[in-house]
Amino acid sequence: MSTTINWTGAASFRATTGSGHEIQLDGPPDHGGENQGARPMEMMLVGIGGCTSFDVMSILQKSRQNVTDCRAEVTAERADTVPSVFTKIHIHFHVTGQDLNEKRVARAIQLSAEQYCSASIMLEKAGVEITHDYTIHEG
Repeated sequence: MSTTINWTGAASFRATTGSGHEIQLDGPPDHGGENQGARPMEMMLVGIGGCTSFDVMSILQKSRQNVTDCRAEVTAERADTVPSVFTKIHIHFHVTGQDLNEKRVARAIQLSAEQYCSASIMLEKAGVEITHDYTIHEG
C-alpha cells in the first residue's frame, strides 16, 4: 500500500493513492492555506469512518438485512497541546432499511469495532477512546 503526497504551493498538497485516486489537501488561511481541500486530520476521520462503514455494511448484507442506507457521523476531540492528537472519536451510525434486526445491527457494529476495522483498532491501540452507537430508521 502506498500514497504519494506532492506539494502544490502554500499549504496545499495533492495526494495520489496507490489505487490511483487523487485527493486535494489544504490548510486554513491562518496557516497559509487557501481552504481548497480537506485537512489531513479530517482525512483520518474519513479513513476510520469509511473503514468501519465498509465492515458494517458487509456484515449486514451477509446477514441478509434489507439495508437501504447507512450513514456514519464521525466526531472527534483533540488534545489542547501540540501534538493535538485525537483523544476521543465517536461514530454514530444511521442505518435505514426494512424490518432490520436491531441485534444484528448492534453485532455488526461491535464486530467492526473489535475485530475488523483496522483503522479503529490501530487508533485504539494508540490510546484514542473510540465509541459507537446507532439509530435504526425504517424505510
